[in-house]
Amino acid sequence: MDQTAARLGVIGGSGLYGMEALEGAAWQSVTTPWGEPSDAILTGQLDGMPIAFLPRHGRGHVHAPGDIPYRANIAAMKALGVTDLVSVSAVGSFRDALAPGDFVVVDQFIDRTKGRPASFFGAGCVAHVSLAEPVCARLSDAAEAAARATGKTVHRGGTYLAMEGPQFSTRAESLMYRAWGCDVIGMTAMPEARLAREAEICYALVAMVTDYDSWHEGHGAVDIAAIKSVLAGNTQAAGALIAGLPQRLAQRPQPCPEGCDRALDHALMTAPERRDPALLARLDTIAGRLL
Repeated sequence: MDQTAARLGVIGGSGLYGMEALEGAAWQSVTTPWGEPSDAILTGQLDGMPIAFLPRHGRGHVHAPGDIPYRANIAAMKALGVTDLVSVSAVGSFRDALAPGDFVVVDQFIDRTKGRPASFFGAGCVAHVSLAEPVCARLSDAAEAAARATGKTVHRGGTYLAMEGPQFSTRAESLMYRAWGCDVIGMTAMPEARLAREAEICYALVAMVTDYDSWHEGHGAVDIAAIKSVLAGNTQAAGALIAGLPQRLAQRPQPCPEGCDRALDHALMTAPERRDPALLARLDTIAGRLL
């Protein structure tokens, strides 16, 4: 299997709005056919590896979860040549063992969001990618190792319930999601993970637990002040996690053994002669390899 240089993308969630450790750092504006991303993208290098960092909510936290331009964010990463994308996200926990301050390397999702554009494709060029395994195991291995090196308690595997928000769950909802077998809850991983797969970018999610949502009798309702306190500690560890990724991703298998970079190989359904030229032009960065 050939090896090629990786380009790492990082999407920072609540509390993570920059990366001080980047060498030659500069904020770079990127325009996409799906509009502007959440913010300019901070580019630079870590240990010789090109890095592109995007604050999901924008600097100053200006985008609510339902208003985040998810398609533009992923398209911007693709346009910058990102091959491996690690998402860092604050979450609530449905399990006693997943305590505030712990990290969870998520491997599955249940999507309860609504009204968010969830695909780059549509009328004029239809595609169906597989999401049976929605994250890249190879990249998750690297993220887990980097997370453990920070000294944080790290859990490998877990189901992330993506809720619409911006309000937190009712107690009845929290208990229902827990009964479903979900492990953590957040508002932003979907459609982010879906779009990364369509863009053929390897994707991994490290969830940073801040609270027990509203199911836990011993902890009461979600307290935003308490969340901010936990976020402050998590953010420092998240920076250390990101700094540990380049050494673990120095050489990227080509092709990816998980098939992430070939997700569109059998996904396109619309006959070539029936494809909309205007949509194809928008899709060039995302699917130009096939279109």
